[in-house]
Amino acid sequence: MRGLYLITNDDALELLLNKLKVAFETGGVAILQYRRKKVSKEDQIDEVQKIKILCEKYNVPFVVNDDLALAEKFGLGVHLGQGDGEISDAVARLPKDVIIGRTCLNSIELAQKAIVDGATYVAFGAIYATESKPEAGNIGLDVLKQASQIIQRPICAIGGLTVENSKVVIESGADLCAVISDILALEVEDIPSRVQAWKALFIEQI
Repeated sequence: MRGLYLITNDDALELLLNKLKVAFETGGVAILQYRRKKVSKEDQIDEVQKIKILCEKYNVPFVVNDDLALAEKFGLGVHLGQGDGEISDAVARLPKDVIIGRTCLNSIELAQKAIVDGATYVAFGAIYATESKPEAGNIGLDVLKQASQIIQRPICAIGGLTVENSKVVIESGADLCAVISDILALEVEDIPSRVQAWKALFIEQI
């Protein structure tokens, strides 16, 4: 598992679906995370169902942010923050082949525990300042370098990542770069070239 880790934004659903379709068609999205904090629980169910169909069409792995019950309802993977439940519980409740991720902030120890508990990948951040989580402090690159020497699972970097500032992030050990605005804040017609740029960035580092 390596490449662009795309996280949904708060666009109207039809616009979001259009942007996702264009990004998927470009072929550079390694995984998609559903994160829609402003949507009601009822609407989330409808949205996940529609996005799941799109992900299956383009063979893009799909995980739900924070909400284990929602992930379980659709047999999807999940990404859990430190306050969002136990990885072992997700492993017990979800299908065996789904992706389970864990936010580990800047802690190698938390990452090691997550892997022991059954996490598929671990995420570190925020690497840079980010509008989606302004309360998160910047952790820099040293933790990625340390984790890449110790952790035998994909490492995801998150927080303020763009094509322009992520070459060094990948060089420091990130297998996945989690992005929202660097793709989904663009106009639909500008998304393919940006996804291609991300794709090239990972190819350069192989």
